[in-house]
Amino acid sequence: MAEGSLIFISGGVRSGKSSFAEKVAADLAKQTGGNLHYIAAGKAYDSEMEARIQRHKEDRRKSGMSWITWEQPARLAELSEFFGENDIILFDCLTTLLNNELFLAEDLWRKQDFQEKVSSGILQAIAEIHQRCKAIIIVSNEVLNELIGGNKLVFTYGEMLGRLHQKIVEVAYQAYLVEAGIPIQMKGEPA
Repeated sequence: MAEGSLIFISGGVRSGKSSFAEKVAADLAKQTGGNLHYIAAGKAYDSEMEARIQRHKEDRRKSGMSWITWEQPARLAELSEFFGENDIILFDCLTTLLNNELFLAEDLWRKQDFQEKVSSGILQAIAEIHQRCKAIIIVSNEVLNELIGGNKLVFTYGEMLGRLHQKIVEVAYQAYLVEAGIPIQMKGEPA
C-alpha cells in the first residue's frame, strides 16, 4: 500500500461493498497499526435506512476493531482537520453524500454552477482528507448500469455521480467493483 492511499470500492445495492470495505480498512489497520475511522454519510430517513445503519454499526462492533465513527451527511470538508498520518478512513458512501449535498437547497440542483460547486466541493474534501491520512477508502454505489430514463433529476444525479467516480478512480491507488459479494479489482497492484 502506498502512503496516503486512496481506495475506491463500488458496486450495486446490497452487493457486499460495505462489508468488503470494512475488511480492507481493518486489514490495513492491522498491517500498519493505523487508527480506524468510519465516516457515515447516511441519515435514517425511514425504517429501512435505520436498519441498514444499525447493521453497519453492529458489523463494526463485531469486527473486534476499535472504530471512531463520524456522522457526516453533508459538508465532508469539515472533518479533514481531525485526521492525521496514522489514520485509516472508511467513507460510506459517496452516493449518499452527493444526494444530501445536492438537495440541501430545494431546486438549486437544476443550475449548472450549483452542480459544479457540489462536485468540486466533494472532490476537494476527499483530496484534503486523502492528503492527511494513511489511507482513505471510499464506498459508492453503481447506479449507472441501468437506463436512467427521462427524469431530469435522476439523469443529473447519475451524470454527476459518474463524473465523480471517474475523477476519484483517476487518483485512486486501487479500485474495486463488488458483485454478489465478490470483489473484482479494476485498478492497482493486487492486494
